[in-house]
Amino acid sequence: MLLFDTAPLGRADRAEAFRVVMQEAASPCRIEHREEPELMRARIALWSYGRAALLSTDASRFGLVRTARHTRAGGEPTLSLAFQCRGRGEFGQHGHQQVVQGRELMLVDTTAPYTFACATGGGSRALQVPLDQLGLPADLVRRAAPRLRASPLHDLVRAHLEWLADAAPELSADPGAAALGTATVELVRALVVSAAGDDPRRADVREETLLSRVRAHVRQHLSDPGLTPRTIAAAHNVSVRQLYKACAAAGWSLEQWVIEQRLEDARARLTSPAGLRRSIGATARACGFADPSHFTRRFRQAYGMTPREWQRAATAAGGPPDGSGQG
Repeated sequence: MLLFDTAPLGRADRAEAFRVVMQEAASPCRIEHREEPELMRARIALWSYGRAALLSTDASRFGLVRTARHTRAGGEPTLSLAFQCRGRGEFGQHGHQQVVQGRELMLVDTTAPYTFACATGGGSRALQVPLDQLGLPADLVRRAAPRLRASPLHDLVRAHLEWLADAAPELSADPGAAALGTATVELVRALVVSAAGDDPRRADVREETLLSRVRAHVRQHLSDPGLTPRTIAAAHNVSVRQLYKACAAAGWSLEQWVIEQRLEDARARLTSPAGLRRSIGATARACGFADPSHFTRRFRQAYGMTPREWQRAATAAGGPPDGSGQG
């Protein structure tokens, strides 16, 4: 949901409007402008995933300061896990100073003072999680913040958040958005505990969040025909037996879910402009199916029509069918 855009505002009103929106969307803070306030450019959107939310901010140069007075002003205590999709950010909290750019994640505890500056302008994406939902003590969060990059989960979570942000309009409107938010919070929790180092909660959290991490890993490797239970287990440092045991406890079929995800990916690709020009076999391979005949058979079982029939229906209707034939 778009919260704010400076484009239709008069130049004299932009800086103040940006300050007000940031106070409401992020947390009470002081905004410091790094250029003439009337030249301020910003676009802010907020997408809900249950109690968690994804804040998208694209803006020209500015700085943000949250003081002890601001932390006493109230509001729900939250933790933000953020990254820069464009530009370079400079973050400081609890004596830790960090340059945020490229693949880096930063962890922001809104219950304590911090500073953030974007000296070049750019775009940031931040997952906001209520601290009570995360369920971790403040000392553990503080210990983890400078060490996120050292965790083997860092890149997995970073890629997951990027996907969550890029597809936010569709994902946040999906009936499963709240469940997706819960799974994402589990991933964040696992990352924080992992980064904090030796902690008695570490083994428990890794076990509790195994399936959430597996789902995120699978989504990122759907196109790989070599994605198997063995490679998935190896990527998460568990045995295939442990993996299947966790799936059985959750009443969840790993193989069936992978097929369903690949078919959903293929269904969307087939009716895209590029997909309508591509062969069925090429689409099958792009979605991780090594055998086009197997792909066609599974597609028909799932949706009640062949991939080619699906494409023809989409072309005739001027868009993808409603999927009413799904089995």
